[in-house]
Amino acid sequence: MSGKISPLSSSPSRGRLDAWRDRRALRAAAPVPSGFVTEPAPRSIGLFARGRQLMAGRFPYEGCTIEAPDTAPWDLSETDPAFVTAMQSFVWLDDLAAVAERPARARAQDWAFDWIARQGMGEGPGWTPEIAGRRLLRQINHGAFLLAGRTRAEAEAFFTTLGRQVQFLSRRWSSVPAGTGRLGALCGMVCATAMLRGLEGQTDSALAALAAECDTLIGADGGIASRNPEELLETLGLLVDTVGTLKSVTRTPAEGISNAIARIVPTLRLLRMPDGGLARFHGGGCGMAGRLDAVLTASEVRTPAPDEPAMGFVRLQAAGTALVVDAAAPPAGAASAHAHASTLAFEMTSGRRPLVVNCGAGESFGPDWALAGRASACQSTLSLEGYSSSRFGRAHKTGAGPESLLTETPDEVWTRPEDPPRRHALFGHDGYRATHGLTHLRELSLTPDGDGLHGTDTIGAMSPVDTKLTEAVLDRAGIRGIPYQLRFHLHPDVDATLDMGGWAVSMALKSGEIWIFRFDGQVDLTLAPSVWLEKGQPGPRATRQIVLSGRLLEPSQQISWTFEKAQVTPAPIRD
Repeated sequence: MSGKISPLSSSPSRGRLDAWRDRRALRAAAPVPSGFVTEPAPRSIGLFARGRQLMAGRFPYEGCTIEAPDTAPWDLSETDPAFVTAMQSFVWLDDLAAVAERPARARAQDWAFDWIARQGMGEGPGWTPEIAGRRLLRQINHGAFLLAGRTRAEAEAFFTTLGRQVQFLSRRWSSVPAGTGRLGALCGMVCATAMLRGLEGQTDSALAALAAECDTLIGADGGIASRNPEELLETLGLLVDTVGTLKSVTRTPAEGISNAIARIVPTLRLLRMPDGGLARFHGGGCGMAGRLDAVLTASEVRTPAPDEPAMGFVRLQAAGTALVVDAAAPPAGAASAHAHASTLAFEMTSGRRPLVVNCGAGESFGPDWALAGRASACQSTLSLEGYSSSRFGRAHKTGAGPESLLTETPDEVWTRPEDPPRRHALFGHDGYRATHGLTHLRELSLTPDGDGLHGTDTIGAMSPVDTKLTEAVLDRAGIRGIPYQLRFHLHPDVDATLDMGGWAVSMALKSGEIWIFRFDGQVDLTLAPSVWLEKGQPGPRATRQIVLSGRLLEPSQQISWTFEKAQVTPAPIRD
């Protein structure tokens, strides 16, 4: 394959002025490190299977697999900004290092030194602070892997480009909007100045900037503005790896960095499902297998998950059954670019088998899936037909493609959890108040043995003013009423069938457990198609959803439902 990759000016969220300033920063003379202070240790986790695909000439990144044998990543014709970012960030280096065989190392070295020769002096689309910071971290972490058996001239070229990237970051990191992009740029700068001989004098200022960024980015509850669990994991991973690098050169991390890690860890433990993955909300996925536990262990923070809400999420747990509920308004402003209208939605796992899920983030599968996955109908919650609990503004173009921010979100979201052991809670939000005068209440209760989840959803007007608006909407609707749906999206590994003449749903998990769904209320039960959207998959995966459909004909209505385990002693089903 051939073709040119997208220009620097098309990098996500960056304009022509930023691109010009980036280019100008690259003209400055850069110091050349004389080597590593100590031999670097690989800290990034790659995928062995993906590394094998790279060896076979396939590039499986950002929801697509490109067949291009004997082609360097920068010679691919794919111009999708997310894919280009992955290639220029050297994500493939983690995966080839995971293979840990001589041919894989040779492939990694060929690509790395080809990039140095062709783009290492500032050419190509990879010279933005966000990308340069991530690339620099990987080049340093895998430094021994890349330099093994190479010539002195190649080593000098390698250290020259590292020095140039450090110089670039020192001048341009502050141009990146606050968030994980800026954090990655700062972490790259801290690790590089600490590890590269001759640049150690810049470490203190880089550490101070990183500590200040941590104070701004990480809230008191250990959360971030986007409320994206996977992004929070990425944030912790960057900080933990940076601390590990500092300790390897006997440097003490700044207090602000250590405090940020201490705040994040318990929040991630609240968001960790029993299967080892993350609850999937606001653009986040499950996370790479094993990544969450590896980062939590490396943090050396032993603080358990908090009993109170954290980053707007509430955890209910009994025995081996756990739920994570979205109990806050979605992010606002720029942080809502990937946010979902998922207020009061939940995900539920029994043991290591997910049962109830949300559809997930569809960005990897194109703009249509990206927008669809954000709607309330793709979350396990109640929605009014044709409406989401939060509304999206008009899409506008960015370097990363069409982007829609949330312009209307619930004014009030509340939760009233019981005192520990956190098996019961009442939630509510007024996201439909402005359009219909309606408030959604949700009560969830786990049985002490974890074998049952009892829920009650109420949709109704809560005040005389709200009742007046609701009655006006009902008058316009006539006998049709206000249609609504209560959805429970099921994980694709769940084998679901209608039971009891259409009055219940039986769900078989691959652990051998059988769960039964029942309901009580003036609604119709259907088992409808759904999708599972997860980064790294070749495409949307078909699954099912339980849907309770009703029509509001008066200012309030209530529906009760249960998930109950029918088969307690599991008889595992083979995959």
